[in-house]
Amino acid sequence: MTKGILGRKVGMTQVFADNGDIIPVTVIEAEPNVVLQKKVVDTDGYEAIQVGFADKKKSRFNKPEEGHATKASTTPKRFVKEIRNAEGSYEIGQEVKVDIFNEGDVVDVTGTSKGKGFQGAIKRHNQSRGPMTHGSRYHRRPGSMGPIDPMRVMKGKLLPGRMGGERTTVQNLEIVKVDVERNVLLVKGNVPGAKKSYVTIQSAVKAKEAK
Repeated sequence: MTKGILGRKVGMTQVFADNGDIIPVTVIEAEPNVVLQKKVVDTDGYEAIQVGFADKKKSRFNKPEEGHATKASTTPKRFVKEIRNAEGSYEIGQEVKVDIFNEGDVVDVTGTSKGKGFQGAIKRHNQSRGPMTHGSRYHRRPGSMGPIDPMRVMKGKLLPGRMGGERTTVQNLEIVKVDVERNVLLVKGNVPGAKKSYVTIQSAVKAKEAK
């Protein structure tokens, strides 16, 4: 079974462990999520709950969204996701809070990575550069495009282009602290995305392999 909640990345800070070690943590604000819909095997083919986070402005939602949210006695949400095989029993309109997690839990955090704009092959694909001296004229170019044999650029060739802005998951992060009063989770290490971006926190799928 899976525990999951939606939140907003606030930024990074550090906390001190009992032995004096400094632990870098990401602060994730996860105000109570609202269960908007329940999906069951009989009608949908799988079990899941649909949760929403952060209210939408009235000028930004339409009537279908409003009707969907009204069934849960709430307002349309900006960030909506499904949590499959959610642990525990939930009803439409119920709130999901940070207290479903405990200190020491291992989680996966999914978000949208920071956009880097148009980047070259070295930064985008971690390629190596050419010699910078001895008359070399090959430094940061992407390499041979299509030599004599194929006479074309092969599909999958790693080239410059737009980098970042993709759905990314960082696995096996430890929850250092759960602040129920402030609806805040402190997660060890860094998570994808810029400040104020939305993230999904779920039980780690490879928790048994985490060290």
